[in-house]
Amino acid sequence: MDFWQRYRAIDARDTRFDGQFYTAVRTTGIYCRPSCPARTPKAANVTFYETSAAAHDAGYRACKRCLPEAVPGTPAWNVRQDIAGRAMRLINDGVINRDGVEGLAARLGYSARQLNRILSHELGAGPLSLARASRAQTARTLLVSTSMKLADIAFASGFSSVRQFNDTMVEVFAMTPTALRATARHHRPGASPVAATSLTLSLPYREPFDPGIFLFLAVRAIPGIEAGTPTSYARTLRLPHGDARFSVNYDDGAPGRPLTLTIGAVDLRDLPALLSRVRRLFDLDADPVAIDNALAADPRLAAAVARVPGMRMPGAVDPHELLIRAMIGQQITVAAARTALTQLSAAGSPSLVPGEGLDRLFPTAAGIADSGYSLLRGPQRRIDALRSAAAALAGGQLDFGYGDDLPGLEAKLLPLPGVGPWTVGYVAMRVLGAPDVFLANDAAVRNGIRALALDATGPGATTPGPGSPAPDYREVSPWRSYATMHLWRAAAAPKSHVREHNVPEKAIQ
Repeated sequence: MDFWQRYRAIDARDTRFDGQFYTAVRTTGIYCRPSCPARTPKAANVTFYETSAAAHDAGYRACKRCLPEAVPGTPAWNVRQDIAGRAMRLINDGVINRDGVEGLAARLGYSARQLNRILSHELGAGPLSLARASRAQTARTLLVSTSMKLADIAFASGFSSVRQFNDTMVEVFAMTPTALRATARHHRPGASPVAATSLTLSLPYREPFDPGIFLFLAVRAIPGIEAGTPTSYARTLRLPHGDARFSVNYDDGAPGRPLTLTIGAVDLRDLPALLSRVRRLFDLDADPVAIDNALAADPRLAAAVARVPGMRMPGAVDPHELLIRAMIGQQITVAAARTALTQLSAAGSPSLVPGEGLDRLFPTAAGIADSGYSLLRGPQRRIDALRSAAAALAGGQLDFGYGDDLPGLEAKLLPLPGVGPWTVGYVAMRVLGAPDVFLANDAAVRNGIRALALDATGPGATTPGPGSPAPDYREVSPWRSYATMHLWRAAAAPKSHVREHNVPEKAIQ
């Protein structure tokens, strides 16, 4: 977007752009979200920034009226596969809090000095400023949503000391943490303290939101590790500092249709990573209006988008786990894959934070390499391939995650026995959030294409002639991953028991 497109967006107070850029006003010294209800400033006094960190570095403080930090994140970090996008995915996952700028730079293959120069040029702020903004956002969320002690909030948000936490909050928000919490409660008199053993937070997202993602996860849930319903999902997982357990619930009947995250247990040092991974899992930073508009322009998808606006693309809370699940799920039904994964879960370890019927953790790569493979059934070649991949993950010969790009992911995964372009594409969709993957050779995708063609033209449909849309759906780029999601759902529609719940019966794991 150029300056005037952004200016028109703030003049219209368009909520779709909240979190995608920030508006700084020189005459007031504050920055706002695009939908701020304050009077539209004169264009001559406005500067737009890609990130809140860039506004901080330029000397602006956050608006107390619109709370620009309390918005979904930008979808650009998944669309962009450059160094800036990859770095932001890792910063949001808490890498700087754990490994520092040097650790972040090493993961991206750059020196700290080079990385600082690149991010300052691309995003207007260096990695430390970007991490600082992320900490401030996490801290604000905890201040207004929980009754946690201020010291706990400071360390949970990634600050190294309470003093640093206090100084940053005053600098960013022009309010002390205590005042910020009091102001929020003044505006939300019904807020009540949460139990000390859990945290309950509201997850912001952009409308519309299709809750079908809950069923996508539910039908793939591994008993003891995951549990899901049409409006809820819960699981255990490992994080860098310990085990965690969380649940997400969706209330379509409540005002604002809230998504609520309840964290049953977590090491506070892992809280930023958990929040980031849950947002990635439910694709909460997506821009569904932009995606739906692009998909609806294709006549093959128009009816599907009209039926299901706001389709989300499921992410992954553990990249290495997702690879194992994808390899097991190749060329078999979801039910068969779930059975195989349930058997494999016996190689997992008991959770240190059991609750809600969840008492196990997904097996480690080392556990699968040592003994888990013996629990699997099927062709020996597939079992050997799984064992080989698990051994490579356990030994450090293979490492990938949120900071990879698609070419890098292909270079790491394609040499593995049993891994082909389909598997790489699926992992890219779920781990990287890559929005433009089209799995042309997927059986469910082909079935979905036929189902939508019949839906549009009836049983007498003919093969498209010259000048027809491309079979790889390139016309809807860069959103072909979302087209894939619609095709999987369409593939299941003819079967009544699947149509009722909008769940692909034969889709990938």
